[in-house]
Amino acid sequence: MYGIDNYPKNYHASGIGLVNLAALGYNKNEVSDDTQGKPKSGLYPSLPYPTSESVGGMPYVVKQTAQAQNASYQGMPQPSATPYPSSGMYPNLPAMPLPYPSTPMAPISSASPYPSATPYPSATPYPSATPYPSAMPYPSATPYPSGPPSLPYPTTGGMGMPGMPMPYAPLPTSPAPQSIYPSMPTPSAPPANEPTPEEEPSVGVQELQFTSVKVPENQNMFWMGRKASTTRQQSTQNLDFSTLRESCVSNNTLFEDPDFPANNDSLMFSRRPDRYIEWLRPGEIVDDPQFFVEGYSRFDVQQGELGDCWLLAAAANLTQDSKLFFRVIPPDQDFQENYAGIFHFKFWQYGKWVEVVIDDRLPTYNGELIYMHSTEKNEFWSALLEKAYAKLHGSYEALKGGTTCEAMEDFTGGVTEWYDIKDAPPNLFSIMTKAAERGSMMGCSLEPDPHVLEAETREGLIRGHAYSITKVCLMDISTPNRQGKLPMIRMRNPWGNDAEWNGPWSDGSPEWRFIPEHQKEQIGLNFDRDGEFWMSFQDFLNHFDRVEICNLSPDSLTEDQEQSSRRKWEMSMFEGEWTSGVTAGGCRNFLETFWHNPQYVITLEDPDEEDDDGKCTVIVALMQKNRRSKRNVGIDCLTIGFAIYHLTERDLEQKPQGLHFFKYRASVARSPHFINTREVCARFKLPPGHYLIVPSTFDPNEEGEFIIRVFSETMNNMEENDDEVGFGETDDRIAPALPPPIKDEDDPQRIALKRLFDSVAGSDEEVDWQELKRILDHSMRDVMVGTDGFSKDAVRSMVAMLDKDRSGRLGFDEFEALLTDIAKWRAVFKLYDVRRSGSIDGFHLRGALNSAGYHLNNRLLNALAHRYGSHDGKVPFDDFLMCAIKVKTFIEMFRERDTDNSDTAFFNLDDWLERTIYS
Repeated sequence: MYGIDNYPKNYHASGIGLVNLAALGYNKNEVSDDTQGKPKSGLYPSLPYPTSESVGGMPYVVKQTAQAQNASYQGMPQPSATPYPSSGMYPNLPAMPLPYPSTPMAPISSASPYPSATPYPSATPYPSATPYPSAMPYPSATPYPSGPPSLPYPTTGGMGMPGMPMPYAPLPTSPAPQSIYPSMPTPSAPPANEPTPEEEPSVGVQELQFTSVKVPENQNMFWMGRKASTTRQQSTQNLDFSTLRESCVSNNTLFEDPDFPANNDSLMFSRRPDRYIEWLRPGEIVDDPQFFVEGYSRFDVQQGELGDCWLLAAAANLTQDSKLFFRVIPPDQDFQENYAGIFHFKFWQYGKWVEVVIDDRLPTYNGELIYMHSTEKNEFWSALLEKAYAKLHGSYEALKGGTTCEAMEDFTGGVTEWYDIKDAPPNLFSIMTKAAERGSMMGCSLEPDPHVLEAETREGLIRGHAYSITKVCLMDISTPNRQGKLPMIRMRNPWGNDAEWNGPWSDGSPEWRFIPEHQKEQIGLNFDRDGEFWMSFQDFLNHFDRVEICNLSPDSLTEDQEQSSRRKWEMSMFEGEWTSGVTAGGCRNFLETFWHNPQYVITLEDPDEEDDDGKCTVIVALMQKNRRSKRNVGIDCLTIGFAIYHLTERDLEQKPQGLHFFKYRASVARSPHFINTREVCARFKLPPGHYLIVPSTFDPNEEGEFIIRVFSETMNNMEENDDEVGFGETDDRIAPALPPPIKDEDDPQRIALKRLFDSVAGSDEEVDWQELKRILDHSMRDVMVGTDGFSKDAVRSMVAMLDKDRSGRLGFDEFEALLTDIAKWRAVFKLYDVRRSGSIDGFHLRGALNSAGYHLNNRLLNALAHRYGSHDGKVPFDDFLMCAIKVKTFIEMFRERDTDNSDTAFFNLDDWLERTIYS
């Protein structure tokens, strides 16, 4: 059942997405209609031209954070706490000055990862720092202060290791102003190669503030997909159903599920049951238990004491498609052949189908099932389905309160939309008809009574109750005055009793005399007291508050359906991750970090078949994964959403899009809000073209995993907009900080370096990791602020990177190459340490590695951040050195085996382990 605290009106962010028509090139007259508050062309609102005042009484909560202000728009007014106009459903956000300047500015240097005429400090950004002294670059022999071995370090400051840049100068006494998020110099004008507003309409259109909605969470609310944490032993997790059943049959035993035991913990976690619940097997409840009795139908699903009508509505819909039904409920099980008290079901979870194995002990009171059951006393598929779903979510109580669409999604792997019927688009019936043509599952509900759960209206409908929609059609009607087509809806109450609609077109109502007999036979009309009834679409709009549509993925259709006239959605899906300090950039309100979020490009080629405007229908669904918390509260979901930008052919050459792109482009579409639900889904109509989708959390540095899916009526091509992994060019800006190349054996630098090496290496003429550590700790003591020097693992990795014979030591040539690499990495580090703090911000890790000549994608950056980043999102010098060493070592290891440049290398297990363990 639904509770008023669980699902307040308009707290969802699914349904019609917001489309910025101005960013698509529409003028104001095409976009806005002042009399109605909605655009004339199409269904979707225009962001730049809101005209109405915000409505009162809407329970929206807009996050107001000081850091949320765009750094380039200081003084931007805050959105009001009630950002929706009273005359419509569309946002009325405050106007902002256009970020696009009226006069052209100087072009941005293409070499700069952050657009600016002078994006970074010079190669020596610290006061009084000179990269290399004019004196001899290698120190004379001076004893190491701590005693043997004698090391040739200078007695005066200003001389560093030969072939290496100088250590940092002392930090200024007054620290530079700090901010929460990194601040690299940003452009004040669009780059010269930016398209004009005529070429790309989104250039120069103001980007409005993004808003967030917080759904109140309390101890009685459980959003589906949020699993209560459990400490139970997962003893059967790695054993499949067939293996377990065969073992039980051979041992002549009945299966007992250790992961979901027959006790009170599997029933409830917030309190104890109010009476004794006995767990019985079906054979102990009836004499002749059956999995199916004369097949299966939507009438087999009857609600018990548990408030999970939303689950029953989804189960009733599931029975109408045999392929979907038997994928969730495999038919290879019953109470006769090979019966062992074990059953299995399959549910879609975060992009994968998960098998759930259960025993058949069911909760009963006085010998009767207390939860979901069938109309036939000896039929048990529905009761066992409910138990498997309860196990998936931790307990039966976890199913108390939910949404039909989320259960339908878990049954099908589809993507769900929600619509507030009172604010529904004018073509809602067309949307529902197309959904029915594609086999979509649908449900609906009435707004709950704040005082009575599942209160009955005078028309026989139940408030706060979920109904399944079982048919949408145009019905032939012939009255004495006119003939035509009447839009009709058939729905079912999961209670399966006489609690039905009693208005026009109800069972036995006089309106049915106007429907031809052949039409009645075609739709299978009956007037049984089974909870199923018809109503006109207009009555549906007048009496219901929400409709939920689960659009099926293409693999949900059978071969026969694909070959017939059954339509299907085209779908693309990617998995991603937001990592604090690296790829968790927050929404567009945080301009300087927003571009670090994962990015995806989708190409729409052909408009919908029946679209007169030549546009493409697109459904974008962003789902967060694996959010767990305390058992009695449920999962604290992140506040998530997405923005969509139009791309030109020239834009496609840039991967990923950088800061300047988002500074001078407005989004053409976005999710209605950022909201803390498991999934945010929205439908758009967009012209054919290339689009960039940026999913994000509302605030930066919030970590989480996600799945993003795109459904369209015609083919869509989707790919991750990310860098290709490999070597690149070293940043020209660090060249002044590097030592001049050594030309010959008699070069003074080489002679001094050899003298240093000989004094440390000893008679074996090689340097091990301990000797190297003493050199580096001393020469870089000013860089390694607040530490005891390099870790053993870091220095060992430096040795392994160049130790080709795996001796654990470096010869002179290898030692020289190592110092050259360290000099380059140190110069890069100084370039990006804009605050002179001895560490770089994690958001600058991509740019710093690019400047060092390494290109990485988001997955690798996330891995480096998890491995080497600090809890505050900073990367100190020694960890940055480790990042560079690992990247260089493994790329070179791969390239060594990729002899034909095919991006494919072969390693056997021994070889791979030897190389990776030593590195």
